[in-house]
Amino acid sequence: MSNREKIVIRGGKVVNEDFSERADVYVEDGIIRAVGLDLEVPAGTREIDARGKLVLPGGIDTHTHMELQFMGTVTVDDFKTGTEAAVAGGTTMILDFVIPQKGASLLEAYEKWRNTADPKVCCDYSLHVAVTWWDDRVKKEMETLVQEKGVNSFKMFMAYKDVFMLRDQELYAVFSHCKEIGAIAQVHAENGDLIAEGAKRMLSLGITGPEGHELCRPEDVEAEATQRAITIAHSVNCPLYVVHVMSKSAAKVVANARRNGRVVFGEPIAAGLGTDGTHYWNKDWAHAAGFVMGPPLRPDPSTPDYLMDLLANDDLTVTGTDNCTFSVCQKALGKDDFTRIPNGVNGVEDRMSVIWEKGVHSGKMDENRFVAVTSSNAAKIFNLFPQKGRIAMGSDADLVIWDPNATRMISVKTHHQAVDYNIFEGMVCHGVPLVTISGGRVVYEGGRVLAEPGTGRFIPRKPYAEFVYKRIHQREQVGKPSAVVRKPYDGEVISLASNGS
Repeated sequence: MSNREKIVIRGGKVVNEDFSERADVYVEDGIIRAVGLDLEVPAGTREIDARGKLVLPGGIDTHTHMELQFMGTVTVDDFKTGTEAAVAGGTTMILDFVIPQKGASLLEAYEKWRNTADPKVCCDYSLHVAVTWWDDRVKKEMETLVQEKGVNSFKMFMAYKDVFMLRDQELYAVFSHCKEIGAIAQVHAENGDLIAEGAKRMLSLGITGPEGHELCRPEDVEAEATQRAITIAHSVNCPLYVVHVMSKSAAKVVANARRNGRVVFGEPIAAGLGTDGTHYWNKDWAHAAGFVMGPPLRPDPSTPDYLMDLLANDDLTVTGTDNCTFSVCQKALGKDDFTRIPNGVNGVEDRMSVIWEKGVHSGKMDENRFVAVTSSNAAKIFNLFPQKGRIAMGSDADLVIWDPNATRMISVKTHHQAVDYNIFEGMVCHGVPLVTISGGRVVYEGGRVLAEPGTGRFIPRKPYAEFVYKRIHQREQVGKPSAVVRKPYDGEVISLASNGS
């Protein structure tokens, strides 16, 4: 199925983030050529009947870690199985993270990620780059990545002390530089020092199981770091994107900051919207360990609903998954010490259905807001719009035919991921992708993935995304502090003794 056919999708309800309309969609050479009623199309065009169904822009997963080396092992989902799972779930683009080791070249790490992903990806992808250390070389490489390599987002860790964590003055420097080069700064917001002390305390109390992971990094630790990141970013007028907002308290911090006019975007993830942290107390160690991720899922069972409400009304903006899958036997590296459990959960395949079920089917959001939080807002923030995230003439043919009334049960037995469990096991979701089209190719249909590895493309992104930078530019012009003009003081000045007494 690597060849691109001419396709017309007939009679569906085309859903964009701003409105829905009944229309046909005609696709040729990987591009949407026409949207309208009763389109006339060339002979030999493949017809897909979408009557009674929705036609959505393909999902954009803003946060994945495929084939990541982390905590001594490598995730089981690589760029092939990870993107196969993505298209099976209605996602047609992933944004993965290049994570260089401390002291390593960002450019070399970027090339390594490209070389790993390019031959395997079954859908389009792009890359964020993590800044895990700071000096003038990193500064130069960030400029090169923005100007020559199509990167416009950089992620900083406030956690993982002595591995990836940056201090406040380093965050200040990196945020300043992001603003200068037109990139968006992303943060993993948790107080790494408090986590390190908390972990020692839990182990000293004999708490070695997965519950220790949540107990040593409670909500406060996430909320405090979120507030600190927003404060630092605001002080240098840099747009900020908070990855994986996991708790009510951190989400409140983001919501309040937005209401105070800060340019900040919060990203809840499928795991935090679809399940909770009560699983860490499960009597079965392997079950509990499967949910270990950083920041952790929260044991307050009202958290997913709360996050979904904030997502529905634009206090939170966009959704990813932080898909970072380790098998049970990899998680077992931490069987006697929770700090050694590799952090990460699944989600790339189930995000769209989980958000439809918990967001749209529950009545919290409509189909248009669903498109905004699963696709369009990501495209706008990362400067891919309207190439991605929109069904319109000239946009990429990344489309999903979605049945809002069909249901499916999520299970490890039927999912396409390589991981041997699923954190959403047994959840019944309304909202099922029937056909996924990526770059004008039918990549998923009839329950089967038809995508071929290497048919996805790397999509470069330009800096200064309008959606993010319009207010930043305006503030730059009007917000410069200036000195007060006054006549010099000419009165007496006390003389200080010079002997230091």
